[in-house]
Amino acid sequence: MALLRSMELSVGELAQVLGQSQPRVSRHVKILCDAAISARRREGSWVFLTPGDSELLAPLFAAIDHLAFKSGGDHWAQADSARLVAVRADRAAFAAQYFAAHAQEWDEIRSLHVSDAAVETKIISALGEQPLGKLVDIGTGTGRMIELLASRSEKAIGIDRSPEMLRLARAKLMEAGLDAVDLRQGDIHDLPLEGDSANTVILHQVLHYLPAPEVAIEKLARITAPGGRVLIIDFAPHDLESLRDRDAHARLGFSDTQISGWFAAAGLTCDLTDELPGDPLTVKIWRGTKRAPTKASS
Repeated sequence: MALLRSMELSVGELAQVLGQSQPRVSRHVKILCDAAISARRREGSWVFLTPGDSELLAPLFAAIDHLAFKSGGDHWAQADSARLVAVRADRAAFAAQYFAAHAQEWDEIRSLHVSDAAVETKIISALGEQPLGKLVDIGTGTGRMIELLASRSEKAIGIDRSPEMLRLARAKLMEAGLDAVDLRQGDIHDLPLEGDSANTVILHQVLHYLPAPEVAIEKLARITAPGGRVLIIDFAPHDLESLRDRDAHARLGFSDTQISGWFAAAGLTCDLTDELPGDPLTVKIWRGTKRAPTKASS
């Protein structure tokens, strides 16, 4: 539990750190999960573990901390923490290999529009100076939006359908000192979140991959609390058919009219649009604020 308190780990990684067999660790994990002390999250063939309900665990962690203080430190826990360094190194190596293998194709896409730094400056501006509350990044990819904005949120959640991308995000966020970020596997059409639960929702360069973007925006609005904001970053309309054929873009950009109409249908008010002209791709930013429900007349 001390290990899971420090970072989310797979069953295999726990076995590696503890120096135990995976079946033995799995047996103990089942007991912890059945007691709601720990929680499982499946990503493809991997199962990641996190601490369970924070209120339930508060007395347990208080007892662990008290016993460790009285004994002058648990030498077993210290040894486990040292072996945890190997897990961190493995994750970092995986990320480095992936980025090296795909660097050329990413550079080709980036060369078509303005720099990432310029886009991120605009994103920060669009969100203003107010706290972000519960931040949800859909299609988090490498976790860059969370890395950029987590410090302004009370809780940050990244969701992606790809287990490989979530492994990358974990490695990147770990290097940034953001081990406690909540990363989950999920699809935008079946988000693993309750309705009205998020204050800030980000969809960064994802919408053009979706065949039914209007439905996706409805899903974003569902999880956004009244007064919360949805920020979409994508492309203005363009005619680069090569992106459809080579990179699986389902839509070749979006107009302000399209986005504002879809926002309105989903209960969002489009209260900001911005753009960064590029050659040939222009990056657009749209912000929608969720309207409070209308009170029924008596």
